[in-house]
Amino acid sequence: MHSDSEAIRKHVRTYWMIGAALFVFTVITVAVNQVHLAVPLAITVALIIATMKGSMVAAVFMHLNHERMWIYAALVLTVIGFNLVGDAIRDALDPTLGDR
Repeated sequence: MHSDSEAIRKHVRTYWMIGAALFVFTVITVAVNQVHLAVPLAITVALIIATMKGSMVAAVFMHLNHERMWIYAALVLTVIGFNLVGDAIRDALDPTLGDR
């Protein structure tokens, strides 16, 4: 029974740490918004912060940190999908490709 209460304490501590990190990233988001960066840089910073926050939520609260094989498979499929979509868009919009 002692190990069960220790495991629960460990999980609760992890949840509190992730909650605190999410709060810090939210403060960073608000602070960056006050700086008024150029649009491309602002989008880049916002995406980096959102990716960090989403990764923490997915890994801890959705218990994906124990599903490494599925995560890597989904990542590979996502990269392949983006490559296929990018190729299709390039083929549709590039007028010089029809001359080859």
